[in-house]
Amino acid sequence: MLHTNKSAMLSGAIELKDGDEDPAAIVQKALEDLTKSVDDRLKSVEGKTINEKNLQDRLDKLEAKMNRPGGTAGSENPEAEVEKKAWDSFIRRGREGLSADEAKSLRVSDDTAGGYLAPDSYQQELDRNIVLFSPVRSVARVMSTGSGAVRWPKRTGGLTSAWVGETDDRPETTVTFGENRYEVREIAAYVDVSNAMLEDSTFDIGALLAFEFAEDMGAKEGTAFVNGASQLSPIGFMQDSSLSYTPGTDASNVKADGLIDLYHALKSPYRANAVWGMNSTTLGAIRKLKDTAGNYLTAMQGINNAPVTTILGRPVVEMPDMPDISGNAYPIIFGDFSQGYRIFDRVALSILRDPYSQATKGMTRFHGRRRVAGGVGKAEAIRKLKIATS
Repeated sequence: MLHTNKSAMLSGAIELKDGDEDPAAIVQKALEDLTKSVDDRLKSVEGKTINEKNLQDRLDKLEAKMNRPGGTAGSENPEAEVEKKAWDSFIRRGREGLSADEAKSLRVSDDTAGGYLAPDSYQQELDRNIVLFSPVRSVARVMSTGSGAVRWPKRTGGLTSAWVGETDDRPETTVTFGENRYEVREIAAYVDVSNAMLEDSTFDIGALLAFEFAEDMGAKEGTAFVNGASQLSPIGFMQDSSLSYTPGTDASNVKADGLIDLYHALKSPYRANAVWGMNSTTLGAIRKLKDTAGNYLTAMQGINNAPVTTILGRPVVEMPDMPDISGNAYPIIFGDFSQGYRIFDRVALSILRDPYSQATKGMTRFHGRRRVAGGVGKAEAIRKLKIATS
């Protein structure tokens, strides 16, 4: 068919005249040129068809990947993706179910207690959840440590220079130093998950464990950072005897004058980054306070138009573990927590999978643990309000 078409095209495109040399050669060359042109066009069409097919195949694969549970269009960090898959395999099938590559990806986090540390992405999810229960983390200085205790040097006494005359004797002076010691404490909990749930490939076990451990450990951490007094927990700032207080000018209620006194009792360099800490009940009582002009003492939009509650221009952090308003209580705290309180993470989260102890119940137990230290750094950076007249 193609040859017939070519002949027809040639018959209309070539006119032979008397006197032309070798008309057969002219016809042959024209035929070859036309054949090459047609072949080039066919290859172009075929190439486009192949490219379109390859593109469609890639789109089909991408759509399939996106439709998988937890699927994504790609991974910005291939190593993190491998680690995440290995972690999921460990959660579902235990150490024995790990391939050589999966075990290798988790080996850097191998825990001496027989479990594995959660990969980074899992720990970050836990940290975000903990803030809901322990807002102290959002304002305190948080660091990591590789030791069972942290020693932090501090200056306890400064130089005492004096003005002197040209020939007067210079006074002798000394500077003294001490240290704060922060003991790393452990918090632990466990959760039982049914084996049937673990076998369900569409269920996000990681999200379940992140929620359960974050809820339990976050609540206990929040209590410890505020009121911790046990030998087994971090020391809470409310239990530190080195913190000073300001009387609230009333024996049973919070007064505006008391808040103003507390604000100015804190040294001005700390006020620039200071926040108020109190529970929701106390905040509700303060929001009813007005100045002499009838304006409320609190505002719902403060620093840089941020949607936060502010008192005297400084933001409020709700801490449910703070005490309620009552006589001789300390329901309000004010200060720069980034300098006043320190938190040290030793083990962010370690998971131990126990498929044996609850096997008769068709359950697998997961033990979670964190190791953390906390305590007051600079006592002068934080100050309490006492419901009292003196």
